[in-house]
Amino acid sequence: MISEKKKKVLDIFAQGRKKYKLLDFAGAKKLFAEALKIDSEDGPSKVYYARSKHYIDNPPSDDWDGVFVMTSK
Repeated sequence: MISEKKKKVLDIFAQGRKKYKLLDFAGAKKLFAEALKIDSEDGPSKVYYARSKHYIDNPPSDDWDGVFVMTSK
């Protein structure tokens, strides 16, 4: 059974993913940060927070297909 805390994190994460897919990286980053305040060890929120931050600083091209391409290890 999923705890109420985890349900909240999942809900916020889902909202963040919607914003991310709409290229609203600032809004997405804010939601992923909110999820991390509840559960600082939530792996998916950590990953998408970092990706959102990256795309705020380095916007993807107009034909971006949503795939994150790693440029370093």
